[in-house]
Amino acid sequence: MLNFISRHGSEPIQSQLRRGIVDAIHSGQMQLGQKMPASRQLAGQLGIARNTVTAVYEDLVARGYLESRPRLGVFVARDLPAEPGTAPRPRPGDGPDWDTRLNQRPSRLRHLQKPSNWQDYRYPFISGQVDPSLFPINTWRSCSRDALGRSAIDWWTADRADEDDPLLVEQIRSQILPQRGIYARSDEILVTLGAQEGLYLLARLLAGPGTTVGCERPGYPDSRHIMQLSGAAIRDLSVDGEGARLEGAMDLAVLTPGFQSPTMVTMSPARQAEVLDRAARDDILLIEDDYEGATAAPGTTTLRGLDRSGRVAYLGTLSKILAPGVRLGFLVADPALVAEARWLRRLIHRSAPLNNQRTAGIFLAEGHYLALQRRLREALMRRHAEVLAACARYLPGFRHPETSGGTSLWLECPEGLDGRALITEAARRGVLIESGDAFVPEEQAGRFLRLGISHIDEARIDDGLAELGRAADSLR
Repeated sequence: MLNFISRHGSEPIQSQLRRGIVDAIHSGQMQLGQKMPASRQLAGQLGIARNTVTAVYEDLVARGYLESRPRLGVFVARDLPAEPGTAPRPRPGDGPDWDTRLNQRPSRLRHLQKPSNWQDYRYPFISGQVDPSLFPINTWRSCSRDALGRSAIDWWTADRADEDDPLLVEQIRSQILPQRGIYARSDEILVTLGAQEGLYLLARLLAGPGTTVGCERPGYPDSRHIMQLSGAAIRDLSVDGEGARLEGAMDLAVLTPGFQSPTMVTMSPARQAEVLDRAARDDILLIEDDYEGATAAPGTTTLRGLDRSGRVAYLGTLSKILAPGVRLGFLVADPALVAEARWLRRLIHRSAPLNNQRTAGIFLAEGHYLALQRRLREALMRRHAEVLAACARYLPGFRHPETSGGTSLWLECPEGLDGRALITEAARRGVLIESGDAFVPEEQAGRFLRLGISHIDEARIDDGLAELGRAADSLR
């Protein structure tokens, strides 16, 4: 029954054994009161150390799953709560009519779609994922242990309501923001659950019925969706080789000047000046989503860094350097706006998890973040160059904007080639590419693709794009 130990994965054997016993109990494979195999017997059966089995038994006794009886052995506890049965379903017509009761239906919007098994593809040109080979897991583990020290625990286990970790805020203020030409005080910084939460907070505070919000087209679909759900009217902002343009009347604009999403075009200095001048003249508030600021070349300038009127709210993230699952970002804005965002955040979930904040603060304070950032920038520069060269060799007829870097490449399919069919054929050959449909109007569906380069092994880029080229040839 307990024959589930694997030596090929990253999960420790002790964790596998503990989880396996708990799963066996909950699934009914092991009955309440059943005697467990002796530690020596189970160790021999699984080919693991007896001490490992003993440690797991002791841990599960402490957790209440097992009970130890002197001179008799170890047993499954008898007083575990019974497994719940199947909840009765309401009869048709008895429950609420959700089609009429729901005021919003976010599930019906056009979202980015990524297969959950993307890691199974030999050539995963997927965006938004980090390369685990670059991440210093042992260093992060050490910082996590430091965050569990007595003084740190005393701070972050308390109910801090709307506070952020002062160590992390100081590291953002002194290490991250100056790289983007931004110099801020602590009261101008709010830690968020990634940049996405910052977009949501600002939409609730600044957008809504009666306001017009400019959104890039093509552009990041989630920012458009968030603004749409606020009740604001949406105005499309065209994007060219110098970035987005502020066209028409609006109260607020959401921009990605660093690396425009999804084209990866960097806003030119002339366009930055034009945008800031127009915003000041017509009293337009700007949200600068610098989602890839951490991977941008040093010395590039942000709208927030150039802003002298306080009308730019800046969003940044740690996820592109650390990992998407860390879910830490930050908002930098005028203190009056940050204060209201802090109170709004408190109504949603109070603060971002303070244990994660402290771990990230230690990681930054000890210099690990900047070292990882340098390695990631260098890797992305090499991959970007390799992707451009391989596209020229294997994908003639596909067009892409002139870009200086970023974590993806935006491709326009040749006339007569449907990108949706190419995605299907490429997947059959082990090549994962992303649809560009969510970024563009529905009438342009099947026309654009996105090649992510943040995760794929550099050594596989050429072979992967060669296979993609063969897939495209088979459809012509």
